[in-house]
Amino acid sequence: MRDDRTYAAVVAVFAAFLYLAILVGAFGLISLTTNTEVIADPDVGPLVGPIMTGSATVLVLIFLIAIGTRVPAQNQKISPPAAIAVAVAAYLVFIAAGGIAGAAGDPANPFHYFIFAFGQLGSVYAITAGIAAFVVTLLYQLVLVGRFRDRGRPRWPWESPDDE
Repeated sequence: MRDDRTYAAVVAVFAAFLYLAILVGAFGLISLTTNTEVIADPDVGPLVGPIMTGSATVLVLIFLIAIGTRVPAQNQKISPPAAIAVAVAAYLVFIAAGGIAGAAGDPANPFHYFIFAFGQLGSVYAITAGIAAFVVTLLYQLVLVGRFRDRGRPRWPWESPDDE
């Protein structure tokens, strides 16, 4: 049982890095395609974007570890409602972290949190953070359900198990 939890935690770390890579790549492509900035408000400072992305990534990691370690390996299943919950949480944390970091970047304006956060609600970047969390969570669950480790490594059609 402990090996299954360790396996799930290690796969969750790799899935969180996949989520981060997807966000960075998607934000870059969206920015180039739409000719917009990821953080449209220059007054919030240069660290708001990394804080938002890092917060969403940490949240996804925590949720993936919780999903993978609380259920025994033989009972793992793909759960779209859990993936939707992770996606909504990542979307909200992405926005909230940006609002808090934006308010810290401009302490003279106490309502900057609300202004920045409401500006992010319909942002394609925040929506992308949620969609990416949904996809990564489903992929993570698929890897846990597949339990590739229990069946051995994948083999080419011309290989036989006796080769090793």
